[in-house]
Amino acid sequence: MTRSSLAIALGVASLAVVSIAGVRLRAQAPSAPPEPTFERIPLTAGRSRVLTTDFDVTRIAVTNPAVADANLVQPREVLIDAKAPGVVSLILWGATERVQYDVLVEPGVSALQQQLMTIFPGEDIQVSATEESIVLSGHASSNDVALRAGEIAQASSAKMKVVNLLQRPGAPDTQQVMLEVRFAEVNHNALRELGANMIARRTDFDARTSTEQFPAPTIDDSQTAMPIQYPDFLNLFFSLNAQGLAATIKALQTRGQFQSLAEPNLIAYNGQEASFLAGGEIPIPIVQGNTGQVTIQYKEFGVRLTFRPTIAGETIRLKVRPEVSALDFTNGLKLSGFTVPALTTRRAETDVELKDGQSFAIAGLMNNVYQDTRLAIPLLASVPIVGHLFKSKSESGDRTELLVLITPHLVRPLDPAEVPPLPVDPKLFGKPAGIGSLLNGGGGLVDAPAPPAARKADQP
Repeated sequence: MTRSSLAIALGVASLAVVSIAGVRLRAQAPSAPPEPTFERIPLTAGRSRVLTTDFDVTRIAVTNPAVADANLVQPREVLIDAKAPGVVSLILWGATERVQYDVLVEPGVSALQQQLMTIFPGEDIQVSATEESIVLSGHASSNDVALRAGEIAQASSAKMKVVNLLQRPGAPDTQQVMLEVRFAEVNHNALRELGANMIARRTDFDARTSTEQFPAPTIDDSQTAMPIQYPDFLNLFFSLNAQGLAATIKALQTRGQFQSLAEPNLIAYNGQEASFLAGGEIPIPIVQGNTGQVTIQYKEFGVRLTFRPTIAGETIRLKVRPEVSALDFTNGLKLSGFTVPALTTRRAETDVELKDGQSFAIAGLMNNVYQDTRLAIPLLASVPIVGHLFKSKSESGDRTELLVLITPHLVRPLDPAEVPPLPVDPKLFGKPAGIGSLLNGGGGLVDAPAPPAARKADQP
């Protein structure tokens, strides 16, 4: 074998050894070394601690100064200030040494937590706060403790929302409340009007008396057949054509009664607000600044109810605000020939505690309005007997009474088998056709599965 062939053979053998060694190394590659553990320094947010070392510290590093910060006060003393909950790394260097710590900052006991521990000793109530809410968690021994703790938390911060997650004994499996409300309004009104108008049409003079409270006759010279125009012939009217005298007397007495009833049913989640409105909207013109441009803004009126339920075991706490408003054209505003009515509003706001099915009533919302308007022509109205022809009066009275009856119920959703069928007549709507007829219980006319007895009867 020549020297060159020997060198090639040795090279091939060495490559084979290297490749085999490479496979062996990959097969026996050790796993990643475990992360080193460092000594932990537990702290509470808002507290400080002095750390003593065995060497002179020349350099300090903290991963997140917002959680904890460290300052060198002596060559071998480091002051650690805990600021916010979290974990940071603290590294200290000396001339020839280096040491690292894990600083664990836990949230401290807040002022609200301390207050609740003082007021309710022995209760398992935990407080956690975020930027926008306060969360109460744990267990409460009674419904009253859970409610009072929520009230104290809400009073501690008016801007933050309180989420009460305290578990109560005997709490229901539902978090929804249905409010059954009945509004009843009775309105009695009475009106009395009395007035007289006279007019004279003579060859040598014309005369007329009017208090301008009621439409009075007028003289129209363009009319030759009937120069005296009578806008209102109601009530009493007499005329002496030969003498050119006429008079109208308005004497009315009106009595009316109005009743209104609304029965809305509302469902709201625990702690969420729900509202109801039965009425409408009226357009209100608004003049914009210096431009004089008129825009329209709509304002709601009618029967309104707003409530927020809080479920505490078997007790339901309600914040209720009923409101009834009606249009008032008497006190309205006249603008460019149009009348913008005013709103007569009655409103109540209260907090009550009830159990499921109990009711409470808001009564006594009475409104009595009496108006007396008297007009007279000076001097002539003071003449005995004849002076009544120069007077007019209008008396109106309005009495309204409102009753609100509210009943809360704890409700839960219906299962598919519990949904009742719709009250429809198949004769009016015909038999269901299409794919709906192939569904279990039918489709289109029935909103629930048929009962088992009915399904057996339909089978051949």
